[in-house]
Formats: sequence, structure tokens, C-alpha cells
Amino acid sequence: MFYLLDIIGTMAFALSGALTAMNKRLDPFGVFIIAFVTAVGGGTLRDTLIGRTPVGWMRDLNYVYFIIAGYFLAIIFRKKLDRLRTSLFLFDTIGLGVFTLIGLEKGLDTNLHPIICIALGTMTACFGGVTRDILCNEIPVIFRREIYATICIVGGILFFILKHWNLDNDILYVITSCVMISLRLLAVKFKWYLPALKQN
Repeated sequence: MFYLLDIIGTMAFALSGALTAMNKRLDPFGVFIIAFVTAVGGGTLRDTLIGRTPVGWMRDLNYVYFIIAGYFLAIIFRKKLDRLRTSLFLFDTIGLGVFTLIGLEKGLDTNLHPIICIALGTMTACFGGVTRDILCNEIPVIFRREIYATICIVGGILFFILKHWNLDNDILYVITSCVMISLRLLAVKFKWYLPALKQN
């Protein structure tokens, strides 16, 4: 289940990156680079911080294959996906929920404190998108008023609360990821924002 979630998150973020790059009218190579860094950026940072090298996608080429698959799917179905205004948002949201869990579990595997695990989960979920947005000359979503990283933190707290109740891991993953994805969808639908800090 854990590995499947990782693959789903990788492909979702690859699609998200590819769609963003195509919206910016990048060439095929540029689209692939954006798809790739979006998919592996967070995991690469996480693995580097915890000393897990070579990083995951270098040790398991399945990640690379699924990134390539996501890249080609985005290109082949770009017209249909482009018509769906929520496509980019949905793929990004799925990646957010799944990658937070991956970061949390990697932190636990390294016997880190829950607070550090939540930080790792947030980095895993957000850093690929930050890199994508910077390369595409956008202000990263995490730095805007949208509730994004906050959802990762809430999901991390929920994860440890449920884990304390000794739930089965598969149920734990499903509940936590579904809550995070639902929160993100609700936040956008009902325009829940964090207050912006303004200089007096």
C-alpha cells in the first residue's frame, strides 16, 4: 500500500508539473524537466536531509518510468485535460495528500521525533511544487494565501493521533490522505485563506 501510494503521488505530481509547463508554452524538453522536478523534488530533499542516499528515484527506476508515463499522458491528453479547469488542481491535491504520508513514514523509519516527521512530510509534499512554480516564474502556492502547507501539518497531526489508536496502516493511510485531499478541495471551494501580512 505504501509503495502504491508513493507511485500514485509521483505520477500525480508529474502530471501536475507537465500541465503547468504546457500552460507556460514550454517545449517538450522543458515540459519533461518540470514534470520530473515536480515529481521528485520533495522526495529528493527529504532523502538528502535524512541521509538516505542515493535518493529513492535513483535506486528504483519505477519512479522514473511513471514520471515518463505521466509526461506522455499529459501530452497525449493535453486537450482533454486542458478543458478540465480542475485537472491541474486535482493532480496537485492528490500529490499533496499522498506525499505528506510518504514523508511522515520516512521520518518514522529513521526514528525521528513526530514534529520532525511532520516537517519532513510537509517538505516532501510541497518542495516539488515550489520548484515547479519557481521554474515557471510563478509565486509558489505555498507562499500565497491559499491553505496548502497548513493542510500537510494538519494531516501530520491527524496521522499521529490515529497511529496512537493503533489503526491498521492501510486504514491510517486512506483516512489521512482523504482528509487532506478533502480539506484542500473544501478550502478552494469555500475560499478559505490564511490572512495576508501587510506592512503598515
